[in-house]
Amino acid sequence: MALILLVITPIIAVLLSLAVPRKIWPLELIAAMAAPIELGSLIMSAISVLGQKSYSFGSFLSLDPLGTIVLSTIVVVGFAASYYSIGYLRREVQKEIIGFRRVRQYFVLFHLFLLAMFFAVTTTNPILTWLSIEATTLATAFLISFYNKPSAMEAAWKYLIINSIGLSLGLFGTLLFLSPTMNLAADSFISWQVLLANAHLLNPLLAKIAFVFVLIGYGTKAGLAPMHTWLPDAHSKAPSPVSALLSGALLNVALMAILRYKAVADITVGPLFSQNLLILFGAMSVVIPAFIIVIQKNYKRLFAYSSIEHMGIMALGFGFGGLGTFAALLHMIYHSLTKSTLFFSAGNIFLKYSSTKIYNVKGTLTVLPITGIILLIGFLAIIGMPPFGIFMTEFYILTSGMAAYPLVVVGILIALAIIFVGFLRHTTNMALGPNIENVPVGESNYLTVIPAIFLLSLFVIISIFLPEPVKSLVQQASLLVK
Repeated sequence: MALILLVITPIIAVLLSLAVPRKIWPLELIAAMAAPIELGSLIMSAISVLGQKSYSFGSFLSLDPLGTIVLSTIVVVGFAASYYSIGYLRREVQKEIIGFRRVRQYFVLFHLFLLAMFFAVTTTNPILTWLSIEATTLATAFLISFYNKPSAMEAAWKYLIINSIGLSLGLFGTLLFLSPTMNLAADSFISWQVLLANAHLLNPLLAKIAFVFVLIGYGTKAGLAPMHTWLPDAHSKAPSPVSALLSGALLNVALMAILRYKAVADITVGPLFSQNLLILFGAMSVVIPAFIIVIQKNYKRLFAYSSIEHMGIMALGFGFGGLGTFAALLHMIYHSLTKSTLFFSAGNIFLKYSSTKIYNVKGTLTVLPITGIILLIGFLAIIGMPPFGIFMTEFYILTSGMAAYPLVVVGILIALAIIFVGFLRHTTNMALGPNIENVPVGESNYLTVIPAIFLLSLFVIISIFLPEPVKSLVQQASLLVK
């Protein structure tokens, strides 16, 4: 029942938002009420998964440990983003940048975005997973172009075209994977379990071709290089709470789809083929952003390129296998919390300075005392400084690959050092120095600060002390991915 409640809640929120008269506060109330219901549904579902290793509602909705981890990142980041959106849009309304119509459009698309991600994770059918991920493209395209500026419209079209082409390739790979199930009865429901059960019937060469298409197709959505070109533009132009969801949630959904097909391909051709491909794309996704981060001039694009880097680190972990798989799943959680916090900080900076250019932002520790501190802690966390959890997950991932792929690991370490230098330079320029523009001191409102504190606090807590339920989920999920 919890899964049904999770899926129905955003649908009801959309319908209520469409029915609201020309007042903004009911839209805010709907978002504020939907978020805790979704969080409660997640908790109930996760408890069931911990007790039974899976949780289903009929034949159509199901949740296993891997899905629970991905769903947790969506719901927790979505919970924080719902309240942050209220504060963020209030400020935009006060500045007369947007009005009621735009606010309603935002919340309707926001709930549809969450709905598509919820369904992509919980549906048991591979085709419906593809449809749901494609639906996220349609919902977020309008959110990326939310401000109707030429650059935002260009970013939205780029996002729409590249991801649609990528997902078309992913669909082709999906159909190839489904070919052994074509002999089943016409009324049979094709699920992930059925796909796994029939994996031994798949031709090995066909399985390799199918996985290549799936990896490129869903890898486009996951932001893996060299299919990543849409991501910096989309993240830099979307409203900050949307950027947080794109980076902290949507990328994980696409990566989850790749891992589902990896399990099928590994049965047919063995794990080495998929692992080598993941290592290749993972290494490119770390190395390519490293050089761009150093010369970056836009702080939202800076965080976007960091997301590409961290998706690459996760791909490396899944490619190295063993301890790397466990660390990659934990890294997924850490990255979602940290990167969403940084995008909330970016939103606060944008609301105050009205610019996304790094050289226009000085003295955030003075102008935005709370946001400035969050920005610095987030910077230390995202680059993997101890004692934060990302340091440990990166250490375990690279350690797991050192014996078999020493040159790859050395190259990644050099790239991470370059990223550290770039982030240090940009963050110190923004956080320190005098307020040369005489920008008014103070946070925009408490709703733009509390969600960031919530996510950062959660990250720090599970970095220092990993709760046993989370550890158990990650261990169970790593067995599914291996």
